[in-house]
Amino acid sequence: MDLGKNLSAARKKKGMSQEEVAEHLGISRQTVSKWETNETLPDVFQANKLAKLYDMSLDKLMEYDVQIEAIEKAIQNTSEETTKKVDWTKMWAQKYPVLATYPEKVDCAYYARELRNLIHTLQKEYDYNELDAMLVLKDILGKTWNKKS
Repeated sequence: MDLGKNLSAARKKKGMSQEEVAEHLGISRQTVSKWETNETLPDVFQANKLAKLYDMSLDKLMEYDVQIEAIEKAIQNTSEETTKKVDWTKMWAQKYPVLATYPEKVDCAYYARELRNLIHTLQKEYDYNELDAMLVLKDILGKTWNKKS
């Protein structure tokens, strides 16, 4: 984590200069500069004021990443209609080539049956619709994988 870069990126995203931030907080521009270059750190009270000034939680400010925010916004702003037009497997296969080749090797019908059974069980036991049941399984799989990594 690079707090200085996070602070600088959040300030720029808000369209503010170091001078404007300093004015809002009642500090010098040099202090803001030192925070953004990691020479010094804001105290917890100043960090909280910065988070409010930048319209984000303190946690988000500490972990702020412009690229992640851009991806999150793109996902949120993508309509369901557009989402259906995207060949997600093809897109992800550019990053993970196994997604393009596994159908030739894996007994997909077998795993599809097993997954349908799990989806059906989630629908029955938790009253999920089909999409929600699939998303729950996807999330469980992701969390299981992340614990191993």
